[in-house]
Amino acid sequence: MEGIKQALCVDAACSGNPGPMEYRGVHLPSGREVFRFGPIQGTNNIGEFLAIVHGLALMKQKGISMPIYSDSKTAQTWVRNRKAKTTLARTEQTAQALDLVARAEVWLRTNPITVPIEKWNTEEWGEIPADFGRKG
Repeated sequence: MEGIKQALCVDAACSGNPGPMEYRGVHLPSGREVFRFGPIQGTNNIGEFLAIVHGLALMKQKGISMPIYSDSKTAQTWVRNRKAKTTLARTEQTAQALDLVARAEVWLRTNPITVPIEKWNTEEWGEIPADFGRKG
C-alpha cells in the first residue's frame, strides 16, 4: 500500500449464497465512500464484479483515472475476460442482479479498460478500505 497516492478500493458483502448482496467503492486515501449499491439478491462474486465495473464506468464518466483495488481474484478474472462466469440461477429474486451483470458485460465489451485493476494485498495491508466489516 505504500506509495499509493490515489486509488479506488471496491468490495462487496453478501449474507448467504445467494442472499442480500451490496457493494461499494471507497476513495483511498481519503476513506470517502464514492458509491454504494444494494442490497439486492445476488452473490458475493457478482457484487465484487459489479463493483469493479461500476468503478470503471464512473471514472470514464467523470474523466478520472486511478487504479482500482479489489480483494477478489474471481471478479478481476471476470472483468479481464469481460464475462461473469456466475452459476446463479435466474429467479424473480435474482433477476435484477443478473440483468446488471449482463449490462456490465456489455459495458466491458464496448469500453476499453484504461486503468490498472490490482489485487488488494490483505495479508500485508489489512482489510480493504471498502470492506463492510461483517466477517464472522
